[in-house]
Amino acid sequence: MGFQVAMGINFSLNHFSNMNPFFIKYPSILRKLYPNRITRLKDKKSIYLTFDDGPIPEITPWVLEQLKQYNAKATFFCIGDNIKKNPEVFQQLIQEEHSIGNHTFNHLNGWKTKTEAYVKNVHKTEEIFLEHRKKRKKREEGRNYKNQPQESKGETQENAKLATRNSQPETSTQKLFRPPYGKIKNSQATELVKLNYKIVMWDVLSGDFENRISKEKCFKNVIQNASEGSTVVFHDSQKAFKNLQYTLPKVLEYYAEKGFSFKSI
Repeated sequence: MGFQVAMGINFSLNHFSNMNPFFIKYPSILRKLYPNRITRLKDKKSIYLTFDDGPIPEITPWVLEQLKQYNAKATFFCIGDNIKKNPEVFQQLIQEEHSIGNHTFNHLNGWKTKTEAYVKNVHKTEEIFLEHRKKRKKREEGRNYKNQPQESKGETQENAKLATRNSQPETSTQKLFRPPYGKIKNSQATELVKLNYKIVMWDVLSGDFENRISKEKCFKNVIQNASEGSTVVFHDSQKAFKNLQYTLPKVLEYYAEKGFSFKSI
């Protein structure tokens, strides 16, 4: 996610927690200014783990394996270019029923990008999402059709046509978006909300992306700040893996022992 000075408001270094070069906790002033952006959810005994910047074949499957051990669901904010390069890994996320969010196609810094170009970049990733959904739906329909008794196949085809005619368009459903670096202009956010995106920020940053902090500090960042309903940011990226590899299993164990469940947004 990178250096965090969120949403166009400047804060002095005195606000950084424990000399971390980013905000571990999402600033309370921003919660008040932007109450519709997700930072934490009202959900007792639940933690919302999120992963940015994938899918990466060397990292994301490892993350999925850790989550599976705790029957944990998470939300993955994917970069469109990484999906394009690693479609099989992206399909694994979908098959294992994790939530998927948009993280732009090229990991754009919203503050340095014109609004029109930013929205187009987000839409480029959304088109990839739709393409994968259509392929998966087609495969599922093919399997269902094949498994139907011979005499009911015609009826199945007719029901599928009716379902298609009666279904709502994709744009009617709410979609998830997290701005890279936490940096997004109000004009960009306004346009994305019009397109039914829910903007997801964070409650706690693990800091796994920051090489200047130790893996032990990364773990403490989470357990000292995350509580019921917290959205916690990790990164399924090469850069973050040294800290992630240590922190994620320990975070899962720590909260599982306290009776927490891990949910997707």
